[in-house]
Amino acid sequence: MTSSPPAAVPVPPAPAADGREGAPAGAPAPDDRAAALRRSARRRRQLSAALFLLPALLLLGALVAYPILFSVGRSLFDASGDRFVGAGNYVEMFRDPATLKAVRNTAVWVVAAPALLTGLGLVLAVLTEKVRWATAFKILMFMPMAISFLAAGIIFRITYEQDPERGILNAVVTGVHGAFADEPSYPGARVREESGVTRAADGSYSTAADLSPGDRTVSLGVVGVPPKEVPAGAEPAAGAPKAGEGALAGTVYLDFTPGGGGEAGRIDSGERGLPGMTVQAVRDGEVVGEATTAADGSFRFTGLSGSGAYSLKLPAANFAEPYGGVSWLGPALVTPAIIGAYLWIWTGFSMVLIGAGLAAMPRDVLEAARMDGANEWQIFRRITVPLLAPVLTVVFVTLVINVLKVFDLVYIIAPGPVLEDANVLAMQMWLVSFGGGNNQGLGSAIGVLLLLLVVPAMIFNIRRFRRSQR
Repeated sequence: MTSSPPAAVPVPPAPAADGREGAPAGAPAPDDRAAALRRSARRRRQLSAALFLLPALLLLGALVAYPILFSVGRSLFDASGDRFVGAGNYVEMFRDPATLKAVRNTAVWVVAAPALLTGLGLVLAVLTEKVRWATAFKILMFMPMAISFLAAGIIFRITYEQDPERGILNAVVTGVHGAFADEPSYPGARVREESGVTRAADGSYSTAADLSPGDRTVSLGVVGVPPKEVPAGAEPAAGAPKAGEGALAGTVYLDFTPGGGGEAGRIDSGERGLPGMTVQAVRDGEVVGEATTAADGSFRFTGLSGSGAYSLKLPAANFAEPYGGVSWLGPALVTPAIIGAYLWIWTGFSMVLIGAGLAAMPRDVLEAARMDGANEWQIFRRITVPLLAPVLTVVFVTLVINVLKVFDLVYIIAPGPVLEDANVLAMQMWLVSFGGGNNQGLGSAIGVLLLLLVVPAMIFNIRRFRRSQR
């Protein structure tokens, strides 16, 4: 019997190079395929992000990066832009008195405005938590932020007007001053020479020193007083008030006859006395008596010694201009006045940001301090302020960056004659480049200086934000 050949024994497939069985030679491993898919998805996400960011990057390059690089390059050339001067513009910048004045004023802004705003914002944020209508108060304080700097500048330019009839601030100041000080009776008036008087250098008027107490009277005619400004209670001028023994008497009157006519230096019919005028009796250069004219302009000095010669004097205060208020926009106060307008605009911003930090502050710490017997001032100084230190720092640095760029308020509020006294770096950059200087090389150098002052504050703020996120 013939035996059949043995059946072929199947040969197992050779293991792959990485130890996996059944993988075709040269085929990618599953792990490699997954990694490739992840890399492909990541590249697609990066491409999508780049496409979305491209418009913003183009705008950033066109509106920020290119102007910065161009300004740096332009600052190395002269006013015409044809001749390379290197650091010459930077040297000239620090030799120019106007630029140095702008640097000093900018330093005042950086020191004063952010500190005041941060302090006001902190105080208002803490106090707001203790009032019932806190939300309404915050809205009211924040409303100036909705007003453009142009409109705010116009508002404060009118507010700071020297004329009390227009400037509300000086209207208040003059009103308060008038309540506590005697105003001059007849500003701008003068005494006729026909009255036998001489005018002193200080603006006062005096008679000759030949008067003796007795029956003689003196008439002092005053002109330069508009009839409408004569007090309503003024009566017809006293013709010849009797002095009496040991006395001097006279009349101060408006030497003007309604309708014309009359004689200068003499009291005519229809002429009125000037009440409220101060008259002094002087002997040997010393004031020995003082009187105030009555409704008919008459005055009288009594108790005078019979010996010696007297003169009568109308002090300059009778004719001085009335108190006109404070020169808010004068050279001395123009920068503080503009900073005041800036505070009005930005206090709400500071208060709202600090209020947000205050709302996130843990209340159990405050309650524990109160239970331990701490008063509100101790809580504010030792707990509230330290816990709010990060927020206060961010607000302060943000305001520093903002005040370094202030321009429109200074340009609008400061009058032309004192613009140099209120000048800041941003204003000086514009004046040098476009406001008549036409030196864009020097203006670009000032712009680069301004950039170098702003960049450290920006870097500090960015680092603070990153640390707070971590």
